[in-house]
Amino acid sequence: MIIKCSKAELIRGINIVSKAVPVRTTLSIQECILIDASSDIISLTANDMEMGIETIISGEIKEKGTIAVNAKMFFDIVRKLPESDVLIHADDAQNVAITCEKARFRILAREWEEFSRIPVVEMDSPMEISAFTLREMIRQTIFSISANDSNKIMTGELFEIRDGSLQMVSLDGHRISLRRIRLKNPYPDCRVIIPGKTLNEISKILTGDTECMVAICISDNHILFSFDTTMVVSRLIEGNYYQIDQMITKNYETRVTINRRELMDCIDRSILLVREEDRKPIILQTGDDVLHLQINTSLGSMNETIDIETEGREIMIGFNPKYMLDALRAIDDETISMYFMNSKAPCFIRDEQDTYVYLILPVNFVV
Repeated sequence: MIIKCSKAELIRGINIVSKAVPVRTTLSIQECILIDASSDIISLTANDMEMGIETIISGEIKEKGTIAVNAKMFFDIVRKLPESDVLIHADDAQNVAITCEKARFRILAREWEEFSRIPVVEMDSPMEISAFTLREMIRQTIFSISANDSNKIMTGELFEIRDGSLQMVSLDGHRISLRRIRLKNPYPDCRVIIPGKTLNEISKILTGDTECMVAICISDNHILFSFDTTMVVSRLIEGNYYQIDQMITKNYETRVTINRRELMDCIDRSILLVREEDRKPIILQTGDDVLHLQINTSLGSMNETIDIETEGREIMIGFNPKYMLDALRAIDDETISMYFMNSKAPCFIRDEQDTYVYLILPVNFVV
């Protein structure tokens, strides 16, 4: 195999596919990137058996072929080369020469036949969504995924198409994040769980271009995301996701309308006094169209008030300030509505159209 690519194009491709190279593995072939120039295109592929990524890069094929090279070594070499074209020459003995101007490296490739190809997912009638919208929906929900592997379902997000709408939901036992959009075209209803790692890596690859469309196809065990010159295939998490509709209610005793930025900045200031081991709640108390916020920790205390519009009875309730802050940062509205039942029940932050719903469980506190 002999190919010629610009350094910038190689770096771009490696950066994309390396997200599917495992940090630790007992199979050394999984530490490799497959460079495939056996047809009329040059593709780079990585696959950790849970997620596979393939991207096409531009370049010149002088002699067709396929090789597998260690991802870290290959990237480290390429990124230190001069800003020029890179010539990659692999012989039948798996010797790979990498040449750029006066720099020349020689490394050993692996038997590319050992490399596990990405599973095939049929592209029949894919669902399409803009790259910007998908990236935003991931950003606005990904933080509620559980980091604890003891419950596999909580490490993923619900991806559900129902009645012409797409909703993505995450939860970790302390909060729920839900985002919903109307789809422009009809698609069959489906309900699958996508690993959080996959969504996190996809959000890093997506440019956020409103003109770029992402095609999504789902099989029994895998989901495919195809956009630009890149394809991501991920294994789905098996199991039944929680019945979110049963956890979300529209009943409330107190409704607070408040400026999101003011509330976010106030809570952000309060975290200055919170050490991770303290786990001290921020206490919210309504009264006379004012929201009182206070926090007391071993480092000190803070009190602040924010003007609000109130409907219903007064309430005093405590929350983990980080959970509240995460939800507020995921919302773009200038003014938000918060709904409360009592000091022991969850708080709901939602808009009138239910395009977003954030549920946060309260924290017990002593005044």
